[in-house]
Amino acid sequence: MPVVLRTPREVDLRKVGDLHFRSRASAYAGFLPPEALNFGSPQALGEYWTERWRWERDTHRMTLAVDGDELAGFTYLGPSEEPGVRELSAIHVDPALVGTGVGKLLMVDALAHLEPRAVLWVLEQNERARRFYERGGWRADGVTRTDPIGGYETLQVRYAMDLEGGNA
Repeated sequence: MPVVLRTPREVDLRKVGDLHFRSRASAYAGFLPPEALNFGSPQALGEYWTERWRWERDTHRMTLAVDGDELAGFTYLGPSEEPGVRELSAIHVDPALVGTGVGKLLMVDALAHLEPRAVLWVLEQNERARRFYERGGWRADGVTRTDPIGGYETLQVRYAMDLEGGNA
């Protein structure tokens, strides 16, 4: 069955937490210590996404990529701290499906909902993700921040894209 995109139902959010946990652990395994990767749990992230979606569903957009009953990936986007800017705050793909086109499918969908200017944050050390975004037309804009993951400070790089006039 081909992967299709759809909006989440309440029952999907536990699966979102599980996939988020596994995706984060896989993507960051080369540069974050195991205790940071094990922060939280699939259940805790399921509860986090359930609660977050409950409060933000009117201002944010979540899209699921599903293959039958299996969750293949998801995106989450909404307003940025900057006026007139939308932020892609999450894109996660099942680690077994990285490189299969699921991430690209989710990104193309997200871009259609991010006009006129979009930003995202990526860990500086996450070279695979940075290459993925750069191939999609995103560019690091020189802004950085630090943010903890599992008690470890991480450096994040902001990427931006100007989508006005369809310049994706």
